[in-house]
Amino acid sequence: MPPAREKVSFSADSLFAFNRDTVKPAGKQALDEFAAKLKGSRFEEIVVTGYTDRLGSKAYNLRLSQRRADAVKAYLVETTGIPADKITTRGADGSDPVTTPGECKGTRRTAKLIACLQPDRRVEVEVDGTKPGDTTNP
Repeated sequence: MPPAREKVSFSADSLFAFNRDTVKPAGKQALDEFAAKLKGSRFEEIVVTGYTDRLGSKAYNLRLSQRRADAVKAYLVETTGIPADKITTRGADGSDPVTTPGECKGTRRTAKLIACLQPDRRVEVEVDGTKPGDTTNP
């Protein structure tokens, strides 16, 4: 029986303050709602990937995206009881933007550019697992 795969993307701005890695109360609420959907599931693997926008150095963004992924993992382990060894994290910096080339012009960190690049700042959670009574995977 192959496991079900689900991928959920959370706006990093809803989870974290700009340029930060501490989960905000609104982010905790979003993660709690996600965790509630996972209740009773058996997990093969959960992969949490953090992304940043292109502002800042590649090295800094890689560290920030990794810290954000690690913060989401820690929260999920703490609140759901999912074993930590079932969750893998990785930072992907700004290497896979949602915005298209030329959509957000400029290199100076202005409010307008930060707002335009918002979709690039995200955390994606991919879940491989099965839920009791799941009839979608015979």
